[in-house]
Amino acid sequence: MTTTDIFERATRAKVRFPYKGSCSVEDLWDLSVQELDKMFKSINAELKVEREESLLDQNKVSSILELKAAIIRRIVQVKLDEAAAAEQEVARRQKKDRILSILARKQDAKMEAMSEEELARMLDEL
Repeated sequence: MTTTDIFERATRAKVRFPYKGSCSVEDLWDLSVQELDKMFKSINAELKVEREESLLDQNKVSSILELKAAIIRRIVQVKLDEAAAAEQEVARRQKKDRILSILARKQDAKMEAMSEEELARMLDEL
């Protein structure tokens, strides 16, 4: 089942999730990963009960429950990927700032090694 499929099926079926009453698929994006994990555990427990094998009751596993689990799984994965990308961006930006700082110090050192005449000439050019 592709990502497009799960969200299309969920919106067509008007799937609602048990969270402080009821919430829609769109509302899930506003929840934290921890809240989504709690919701997933609850849905997963329901799935396990439905999947329990019985000689008398031949229940089919609810496709809506599987759909809910797939949606939460996908949203959590996207949120974790975005958090990791944000951390990498912060690390990249810090490294860039450090390199720029070192470069500025080296340029300052190079200018301090110049003679007065060279500095005066540079000043005149400005």
